[in-house]
Amino acid sequence: MITNIPELKLGIIAVSRNCFPAALSERRRAAIKAAYGEGLYECPITVETEVQARDAVNDVVAHGVNALVVFLGNFGPETPETMIADFFDGPLMYVGAAEGDGDLFDGRGDAYCGMLNASYNLGLRQKRVYIPEIPVGTAGELAERIHDFAPIATAILGLKDLKIIAFGPRPDDFLACNAPIKALYDLGVAVEENSELDLLAAYNKHKEDPRIPALMEEMKAEIGENQYAGVLPRLAQYELTLLDWMEEHKGTRKYVAFANKCWPAFQTEFGFVPCYVNSRLTGRGIPVSCEVDIYGALSEYIGVCVSGKAVTLLDINNTVPAKAYDEGIKGKYDLRLTETFMGFHCGNTCASLLKKPTMGYQRIMKRDLEPDLAEPDITRGTMEGDLKAGDITFYRLQSGADTTLHAYIAQGAVLDVPTNSFGSIGVFGIPEMDRFYRHVLIEKRYPHHGAVAFGNYGKSLFEVFKYLGVTDIAYNQPKHLPYPTENPFA
Repeated sequence: MITNIPELKLGIIAVSRNCFPAALSERRRAAIKAAYGEGLYECPITVETEVQARDAVNDVVAHGVNALVVFLGNFGPETPETMIADFFDGPLMYVGAAEGDGDLFDGRGDAYCGMLNASYNLGLRQKRVYIPEIPVGTAGELAERIHDFAPIATAILGLKDLKIIAFGPRPDDFLACNAPIKALYDLGVAVEENSELDLLAAYNKHKEDPRIPALMEEMKAEIGENQYAGVLPRLAQYELTLLDWMEEHKGTRKYVAFANKCWPAFQTEFGFVPCYVNSRLTGRGIPVSCEVDIYGALSEYIGVCVSGKAVTLLDINNTVPAKAYDEGIKGKYDLRLTETFMGFHCGNTCASLLKKPTMGYQRIMKRDLEPDLAEPDITRGTMEGDLKAGDITFYRLQSGADTTLHAYIAQGAVLDVPTNSFGSIGVFGIPEMDRFYRHVLIEKRYPHHGAVAFGNYGKSLFEVFKYLGVTDIAYNQPKHLPYPTENPFA
């Protein structure tokens, strides 16, 4: 169950220019409420003046509203309606009413015109708001667009109250996950950076925690009979350590994501790999990114807010062998070999997203840390299996060296093709992936980690990034739309 995200309460305020009938805005507001149904608070104050703007915001706040729709039921009063953005401290959406089929003399609202002035004045006030692609519509159409606004508003609210807790430093010779954190402060996200030693000290204090046996039973029920289950006492101790740290270190924030060190000294000092615990917490909406990837944790959290479901973080890892493509993909999927790849991580994806989840060990680390042991010990603790087939969105929000934010979004699918490999892994297909890989991921210097949301969430993610002020949002462009750096003669 996802618990680490905001509970959204939407409200709507209608505005009216004083030379238009206020009753027109009120009737149209009521029609939106009727079309939307439960979950949308209808403010009874119709805003025509600055004082009414303040009073209307006070009213919605008193009723628990944390995300607001400003509705131009007619042309609208450009100063009072945009002052709402000064008074309301939360995500805002601005929309306007399309004309009905009736009276176009006394019943005409002119909101199509009014939306232009609203946008102009919001710009003067330097206010970021959500304006949908088609901002003027009928009651039914606007109700649908308010539904589209809900996941966007959830993400904006979540980031406003998010703290990312990191345990580092980052592994040596692993600059890929290193990015300036100033941009997080610009977003309003709190960051708490700790030492690996802080985590180890907290872990050791939980050694005899009386909650460990019950948590082990919960884990056993999830993994079933497993030859590596002997590591569960350590994993349960670690999970309790992170959960307690989260509660004790939230401070004034409501939500938490982790970015934690997970190798190389982790195994020798803690005695396990933390992947399974990471997978369990991420499955509950508490992302735990690998390798102190702070922006990976941030990206995962946005995906949880937008989808309301578990996400994961994977390496854009390896190509699909031509033999595997010919046997399992060619002729079954409309994808070229170079539009496929394997997304992999050691074992951090929650069991609900895997076909046949099983606890395993980190094969790459075992080669290094315990090569002479027939059976793994300190490298146990992964959650492994092929990812379930279905639609996905691969995405990331990242800071550049100059502390400006940029992002990418690519929709595709996990293919129903066996990987014949290890870890949390899947065969992915993304249209024009080869071009996207070269002209976005490499060209714009993204790290190898990408967040994965399970479903098509590109529309909402794009709007979240726009709302945050990100101007460079890349995507997998179709062949007829070349990238700026793509050689037209190639």
